[in-house]
Amino acid sequence: MLRRLAAPAGTLVAVAGAFAYVGAVDPNQPGHYPVCPLYALTGLYCPGCGGLRSAHAFVHGDLLGALRDNAFGVAAYVAFAVLWTVWAVRAARGKPLRIDIPTARLWVLGGALLAFTVVRNLPFGGWLHP
Repeated sequence: MLRRLAAPAGTLVAVAGAFAYVGAVDPNQPGHYPVCPLYALTGLYCPGCGGLRSAHAFVHGDLLGALRDNAFGVAAYVAFAVLWTVWAVRAARGKPLRIDIPTARLWVLGGALLAFTVVRNLPFGGWLHP
Protein backbone atom coordinates (compact mmCIF):
# COMPACT_ATOMS: atom_id res chain seq x y z
CA MET A 1 0.00 0.00 0.00
CA LEU A 2 2.81 2.45 0.83
CA ARG A 3 4.39 1.90 -2.54
CA ARG A 4 1.10 2.59 -4.34
CA LEU A 5 0.62 5.84 -2.42
CA ALA A 6 4.20 7.09 -2.90
CA ALA A 7 3.50 9.18 -6.00
CA PRO A 8 0.31 10.85 -4.69
CA ALA A 9 1.98 11.48 -1.32
CA GLY A 10 5.10 12.94 -2.94
CA THR A 11 2.97 15.20 -5.12
CA LEU A 12 0.98 16.36 -2.11
CA VAL A 13 4.17 17.12 -0.16
CA ALA A 14 5.58 19.15 -3.08
CA VAL A 15 2.37 21.14 -3.61
CA ALA A 16 1.89 21.70 0.12
CA GLY A 17 5.50 22.89 0.35
CA ALA A 18 4.97 25.34 -2.50
CA PHE A 19 1.79 26.68 -0.91
CA ALA A 20 3.53 26.93 2.47
CA TYR A 21 6.35 28.95 0.91
CA VAL A 22 3.97 31.30 -0.89
CA GLY A 23 1.96 31.59 2.32
CA ALA A 24 5.07 32.55 4.29
CA VAL A 25 6.71 34.84 1.71
CA ASP A 26 4.19 37.52 0.80
CA PRO A 27 4.06 38.16 -2.97
CA ASN A 28 2.47 41.56 -2.26
CA GLN A 29 5.87 42.77 -1.02
CA PRO A 30 8.18 43.72 -3.92
CA GLY A 31 11.44 41.88 -4.46
CA HIS A 32 10.45 38.36 -3.41
CA TYR A 33 9.26 37.03 -6.77
CA PRO A 34 10.02 37.97 -10.39
CA VAL A 35 7.57 40.12 -12.32
CA CYS A 36 5.50 38.40 -15.02
CA PRO A 37 7.51 38.76 -18.26
CA LEU A 38 4.39 39.42 -20.37
CA TYR A 39 3.23 42.13 -18.00
CA ALA A 40 6.71 43.66 -17.78
CA LEU A 41 7.06 43.82 -21.57
CA THR A 42 3.52 44.68 -22.66
CA GLY A 43 1.49 45.76 -19.62
CA LEU A 44 -0.99 42.97 -20.38
CA TYR A 45 -2.12 40.46 -17.77
CA CYS A 46 -1.56 36.80 -18.64
CA PRO A 47 -3.92 34.13 -17.25
CA GLY A 48 -1.43 33.44 -14.46
CA CYS A 49 -0.96 37.04 -13.34
CA GLY A 50 -2.01 37.36 -9.72
CA GLY A 51 -1.63 33.62 -9.17
CA LEU A 52 0.93 33.97 -6.38
CA ARG A 53 -1.13 36.65 -4.63
CA SER A 54 -4.18 34.42 -5.07
CA ALA A 55 -2.36 31.44 -3.54
CA HIS A 56 -1.13 33.61 -0.65
CA ALA A 57 -4.67 34.80 0.08
CA PHE A 58 -6.00 31.24 -0.28
CA VAL A 59 -3.46 29.90 2.23
CA HIS A 60 -4.49 32.60 4.70
CA GLY A 61 -8.18 31.75 4.30
CA ASP A 62 -9.10 34.89 2.35
CA LEU A 63 -11.22 33.26 -0.35
CA LEU A 64 -12.62 36.54 -1.67
CA GLY A 65 -9.13 37.99 -1.94
CA ALA A 66 -7.95 34.87 -3.73
CA LEU A 67 -10.83 35.10 -6.19
CA ARG A 68 -10.13 38.80 -6.74
CA ASP A 69 -6.44 38.17 -7.49
CA ASN A 70 -6.97 35.25 -9.88
CA ALA A 71 -10.34 33.52 -10.12
CA PHE A 72 -9.04 30.91 -12.56
CA GLY A 73 -6.26 30.09 -10.09
CA VAL A 74 -8.76 29.32 -7.35
CA ALA A 75 -10.66 27.05 -9.74
CA ALA A 76 -7.36 25.31 -10.51
CA TYR A 77 -6.62 24.80 -6.78
CA VAL A 78 -10.01 23.18 -6.29
CA ALA A 79 -9.65 21.06 -9.44
CA PHE A 80 -6.22 19.89 -8.25
CA ALA A 81 -7.63 18.94 -4.84
CA VAL A 82 -10.42 16.89 -6.44
CA LEU A 83 -8.08 15.24 -8.94
CA TRP A 84 -5.51 14.45 -6.25
CA THR A 85 -8.19 12.89 -4.03
CA VAL A 86 -9.42 10.68 -6.87
CA TRP A 87 -5.81 9.71 -7.64
CA ALA A 88 -5.03 8.83 -4.00
CA VAL A 89 -8.21 6.77 -3.56
CA ARG A 90 -7.63 4.88 -6.81
CA ALA A 91 -3.97 4.30 -5.90
CA ALA A 92 -4.98 2.96 -2.48
CA ARG A 93 -7.33 0.53 -4.19
CA GLY A 94 -4.62 -0.55 -6.62
CA LYS A 95 -6.27 1.00 -9.67
CA PRO A 96 -4.53 3.31 -12.13
CA LEU A 97 -5.67 6.90 -12.55
CA ARG A 98 -7.43 7.34 -15.86
CA ILE A 99 -8.21 10.78 -17.16
CA ASP A 100 -10.22 10.73 -20.35
CA ILE A 101 -11.38 14.28 -20.99
CA PRO A 102 -13.32 14.66 -24.22
CA THR A 103 -11.68 16.97 -26.75
CA ALA A 104 -14.72 19.25 -26.77
CA ARG A 105 -14.33 19.92 -23.03
CA LEU A 106 -10.67 20.79 -23.50
CA TRP A 107 -11.64 23.28 -26.21
CA VAL A 108 -14.26 24.80 -23.90
CA LEU A 109 -11.69 25.09 -21.10
CA GLY A 110 -9.18 26.68 -23.47
CA GLY A 111 -11.83 29.08 -24.75
CA ALA A 112 -12.81 30.05 -21.21
CA LEU A 113 -9.16 30.68 -20.33
CA LEU A 114 -8.73 32.78 -23.47
CA ALA A 115 -11.91 34.74 -22.70
CA PHE A 116 -10.71 35.31 -19.12
CA THR A 117 -7.38 36.61 -20.44
CA VAL A 118 -8.97 38.92 -23.00
CA VAL A 119 -11.65 40.32 -20.67
CA ARG A 120 -9.19 41.04 -17.85
CA ASN A 121 -7.18 43.19 -20.28
CA LEU A 122 -10.15 45.23 -21.56
CA PRO A 123 -11.22 48.50 -19.88
CA PHE A 124 -14.44 47.00 -18.49
CA GLY A 125 -12.55 43.94 -17.17
CA GLY A 126 -10.76 45.88 -14.45
CA TRP A 127 -12.51 43.81 -11.80
CA LEU A 128 -10.42 40.84 -13.03
CA HIS A 129 -7.09 42.64 -12.59
CA PRO A 130 -4.86 41.16 -9.91
